[in-house]
Parts: sequence; C-alpha cells; structure tokens
Amino acid sequence: MAGTSAEKSAAAKAKLAARFGRSTRTGGAGSVRRKKKAVHKTTSNDDKRLQSVMKKLQSNVIPAVEEANLFLEDGNVVHIERPKVQASIGANTYVISGKSETKPLNALLPGILTQLGTDNLDWEALSAAMRKEGVPGVPAADAGDDSDDDVPDLVENFEDASEAN
Repeated sequence: MAGTSAEKSAAAKAKLAARFGRSTRTGGAGSVRRKKKAVHKTTSNDDKRLQSVMKKLQSNVIPAVEEANLFLEDGNVVHIERPKVQASIGANTYVISGKSETKPLNALLPGILTQLGTDNLDWEALSAAMRKEGVPGVPAADAGDDSDDDVPDLVENFEDASEAN
C-alpha cells in the first residue's frame, strides 16, 4: 500500500512541476510562487557609483565634444557621437559616456583621417581600400590602359654618349 501512495505522490509532484515549472519558485520551501522572476536593473546603481567617484576626484565636464573614436586592434572603431566627457586631470582619469557603435574603419573614412596616428597606419592598404570602395574625395582607380604612365624602354647606351662628350 505504501508503494501505491508513493507512486501517487510522485505522479502528483510531476504533474505540479509540469504545470508550474521550476522557474516560478524564487525562494525555499513555503515561499510564495510568482508568475515570473523580477529582473533587477543595476545600471543606475553603477551610474550613481561612477558619478560619486568622479565627484570625489573633482572632475570637470568638458563641453563641446562632437565625437569620440576608440580605435581597436582588429581594425574596427568604437564611434561615440555627442559624448559626455568628464576629466580629472590630477588623477589622470577620463570618462567618456554615450551611445556607442562599433564600425569598420573604412565606414568612417575620410572624416577621421586627422585622428589617425602615423605609427600604426598602413597608408598603402588604406589608400587601396578607399579607392576600391569609392570613398568621396578620393579618385577612383582606373581599370583602363595605363600606357601613358609606363616608363619607356632604354634604346641607347647613356655611358657611350657621356664618354663621347
């Protein structure tokens, strides 16, 4: 008889588990069942903590910053339009906040050429990529005959001509 009540109990538990699911219980045994788990937002808490730390560092807001670009090693750029920039020069701390987009470098050319450093830039590859994509302000590469630009073949010996004079 005990086997049948245990089987009935297990079947009832399985039926309840299928009906309510495991994700609805947020506490231990005896807690209230909820329809769904509440999602807590921590971004405002992080913002408040960041603002309090910047206030302790006596940071200043830098006005009139139109855009900020962070160049990644893989060739992409994190582009932020109209960022809020805060700086604490004494602590060597800068905060740039705003809506960011990750874009390929070629998508922002030629507008960001002044921001690129010469030490990590391959000008030949950049020029070829700009010509291939048809970036405005860069002449497109001609696919036609470039016979005018070729160096002519030597037809006489210049050493003999210089010795004769």
